[in-house]
Amino acid sequence: MIFKKSKNPHLYYVLMLNLGMLFVSTSGVLGRYIALPPAVSIWFRSAIALVLLVFYAKSKKMTFKIEWKKYGSAVVWSGFFMALHWITYFYALQWSNVAIGMLSLFTYPIITVFLEPFFMKVQLQKRHLFLGALILIGIYFLVPSFDLNNTSTQGVFIGLFSAVAYSLRNLILKKHHSMSNGSIQMVYQLGVITLLLLPVHWIYPEVSLSTQWPYLFLLGALTTAVGHTLFLSSFSHFSISTASIMSSIQPLFGVLLGVLFLSEIPDFKSIIGGVLILITVILESSWTKNKKRTL
Repeated sequence: MIFKKSKNPHLYYVLMLNLGMLFVSTSGVLGRYIALPPAVSIWFRSAIALVLLVFYAKSKKMTFKIEWKKYGSAVVWSGFFMALHWITYFYALQWSNVAIGMLSLFTYPIITVFLEPFFMKVQLQKRHLFLGALILIGIYFLVPSFDLNNTSTQGVFIGLFSAVAYSLRNLILKKHHSMSNGSIQMVYQLGVITLLLLPVHWIYPEVSLSTQWPYLFLLGALTTAVGHTLFLSSFSHFSISTASIMSSIQPLFGVLLGVLFLSEIPDFKSIIGGVLILITVILESSWTKNKKRTL
């Protein structure tokens, strides 16, 4: 991994998850900035990340073997939902802005809470409903308008669709997390995405890549290869609902990056929404830490 485990395992995984979220949050700025059709951007994102993760796994002498009879369908479906999530998310960013695109996606912790009992033997917990409600209120403050004729509103709805796809992908991987470590899981998902999206080169034959390569490389390397691997690795310590809610700090990172690189300055309502989301993350992190101590 990028950093060694500390003497406090919980602190290590909290740091790992949040560092992963910082890297993943760069997708907001890059998704807005890259001047390519989303499907094309996602193909290059996946191909670049796939090459880097294969080299990383080989350097660490990781095994690429998995039980295909047991996990093959999980690999294919997780790759499919990840591709669907990424493409619709980039449309959400292009139709609105970094704040709206990212924050509409972050209804996925609430969606995950309700879907998780269908995938695993867990019960719906009242605290997740409460924390999910706080996130929803935070998102309400961050979205400026819900006019259906507004492109920003359209961005919200496709962002919600992206959230459903992301929740399904995460739940599939959580259920089958024993197939391999986070890096190898990402390798196979990226391989599936790269194959699924090969037709984009025939659908968009005229796109110009000459000025886009630096941003595509950052998207594939930092955002995807490093960020998503750290996030997946945190699943071994947190429940999927806990990881989902704690990762809600990602929009705050994304909004800050939007301010720095795109001059998209949030208004006072957005600040209120961001504070509510940050409070939710802190509460969930504190609850999880205290629970680990009592076990």
